[in-house]
Amino acid sequence: MTEETENLVLELLRKVRTSQERTEQDLADMKARMSAVEHLLGQHQMQFASLNARLDRVDERLGRIERRLELVEA
Repeated sequence: MTEETENLVLELLRKVRTSQERTEQDLADMKARMSAVEHLLGQHQMQFASLNARLDRVDERLGRIERRLELVEA
């Protein structure tokens, strides 16, 4: 290969390497963001489970109140 061709190839390889490095950095950033989203989603699921447990207790208490007041058949 001529020197000019070698320089063109080296220049293209440098551009490819630069692009690959940016892509790797973007991927690392996306992984970090996805981890944060997964963590937040897990927290929301725990909060929903807690709220459901509280609603179940309220429903149970309401049922007892209705039975005591004879608002529903036992």
